Amino acid sequence: MKLGFVSAILPDLSLEKIVEFAAAEGFDCIEVMCWPKGKAERRYAGVTHIDVDRLDKSETRRIRDLLGEAGVSISGLGYYPNPLTPDAGEARKYAAHIKKVIRAAELLGVGQMNTFIGRDWRKSVDDNWPRFLKVWKPIIRYAEDHGVRVGIENCPMLFSRDEWPGGKNLAISPEIWRRMFHDIPSRSFGLNYDPSHLVWQQIDPIEPLWEFRSRIFHAHAKDVRVDRRRLHDAGILALPTAYHTPKLPGLGEVNWGRFISVLTDIDYRGPLCIEVEDRAYEKTLKSRKASLRQSGRYLRSFIAE
Repeated sequence: MKLGFVSAILPDLSLEKIVEFAAAEGFDCIEVMCWPKGKAERRYAGVTHIDVDRLDKSETRRIRDLLGEAGVSISGLGYYPNPLTPDAGEARKYAAHIKKVIRAAELLGVGQMNTFIGRDWRKSVDDNWPRFLKVWKPIIRYAEDHGVRVGIENCPMLFSRDEWPGGKNLAISPEIWRRMFHDIPSRSFGLNYDPSHLVWQQIDPIEPLWEFRSRIFHAHAKDVRVDRRRLHDAGILALPTAYHTPKLPGLGEVNWGRFISVLTDIDYRGPLCIEVEDRAYEKTLKSRKASLRQSGRYLRSFIAE
């Protein structure tokens, strides 16, 4: 198993500086963000550490040389939009960029990109399903043609009022994953598994590992603290931010010893990338770097060298 981190928490650093930091701190890999250049409204979005629109042979060679010299690998290329948004023009733009990131993963020899399925948050899962198939079947065929796997993160994207009531990502639960992989059975289609999103939905984050073992391509290490007092006051139908808070690994409710134990039992040998969304560590570059160091020290106690 390779321990790394998601580059989104270091938006103010260049790829070179991020690779230098990863090497100095003993990380094996980095999930590198590949958003289109430009400002994004959502937190952790819009971060561009590899500009796939400018990725030619020279830039590809430069990035490969940079990584090789540092002894750090790219675990996957990340881009997390909503390609099922009801705005058809926006949706087409997102799907097109997903394909660009897939192509970049092939050029860089990474073989992995991570994203969201997306969702029209105003509609039910069933009502979203025909559009999901229409949009995603060709994307996955494209990934197959380019030898790249697509890992879907299981984040509900239900954290703000404009995402209410359904959230902006379909792939939130084992029931839906089962249906996704039945209808698009490609071996290039899998999960970027984040246990924290299951915890606050009151789903066991460990049990699904057994069933979906062959579909877990990539994993995020993020924790969550559920405020039971607020949950009992607001109820599960409240906006989820009313009762849960993302935290660093070891500061929330995920049992990382059990989680990593089962990952090893199912013979998972992929990346486990720390994803920092803990507001207590966001204020300065120094504190964000410290959050990665702290999380790395904690998780290494469960991972064999």
